[in-house]
Amino acid sequence: MKNEKKRIKISEEIDIVKAAFEGKLLAWTVGFKETGQYMIATVISELARNIFIHALRGEIIIKIIENNNKKGLEIIAQDEGFGIKDIGQAMKDNFSTSNGLGLGLPGVKRIMDELVIEAKAGVGTKITARKWI
Repeated sequence: MKNEKKRIKISEEIDIVKAAFEGKLLAWTVGFKETGQYMIATVISELARNIFIHALRGEIIIKIIENNNKKGLEIIAQDEGFGIKDIGQAMKDNFSTSNGLGLGLPGVKRIMDELVIEAKAGVGTKITARKWI
C-alpha cells in the first residue's frame, strides 16, 4: 500500500471525473472514512477543473503517504499554464478569474491539512496538498 501512486492526465472534462474517482478509491484504500473520501474527491475535482479551465492540460498525482505511523494522501496538481498571477488574491473567498463562485482554492485549503502553491508566470503551477487520517 505504501508508495501506491496514481497519475491522471487532465486534458478533457471527463478526466476531472476520472481523477476524483481514483482519489476516492485511494482514500478508501488508505483508510479514510466515507466523508473523508468524498472530501478528497472534491479537492481533486476542484484542482483538476482548475487545470482544465486555466491551463487546458496538466496532471493530477495522488499518492499514499506515511509519516510517524500517520497515513494519508498527497495530491499534486501540476500544469504548464500561465501560472497564478497573485496567489494571495486567489486564496480569498469569492475571487474568481473564470466567473465561478471563487470558493475553489480557499475551499481546498480548508479541507486539507497542508497546502503549498508554487506558481511562475509562463511556467505553470504546482499545488501540493496533504490530508492525514
